[in-house]
Formats: sequence, C-alpha cells, structure tokens
Amino acid sequence: MHPLAGNFKDLKDSEIESKIQDLTKKYFMTNNSEVKHQISSLLENYNQEIGLRRQAALAKLMENNGKDLDKLIKVS
Repeated sequence: MHPLAGNFKDLKDSEIESKIQDLTKKYFMTNNSEVKHQISSLLENYNQEIGLRRQAALAKLMENNGKDLDKLIKVS
C-alpha cells in the first residue's frame, strides 16, 4: 500500500476512477523516472481496489441471478 493512497473505503467508485485518470495523465506528463515510479505504485493500488470492488459486485450479481428465476418459474 502506498503511503499517499489514503483509505479507499471512504472513496466512491467514481472518485477512484477519476483519480486513476488524473494519475495516468500526470504519469505521461513527467519525465522524472522516480516520480513515474511513485505514480505507477499509486495507480497499481487504485486499480487493484477498483478491480476488487468490481469482482465483489459481479459475485453478488451472480449470487442473486438464480434467485430471481425461481420467482418467475412456477411448476405445478
């Protein structure tokens, strides 16, 4: 975890995506390799968090997917 990343739990998905876009832009603006390394570390943390959130949302969707069909199909 990068020390400047802060707490991800306080951020919405849209805020994380905005930070990813901003950091990516800054990454390509700089020529300093040390700054690029720090930015890439932050980007890795943000991308990992958004990936985990999307994976959890997909798992929840898949879990609820089968339950909806039980209500629609009635076998007599």
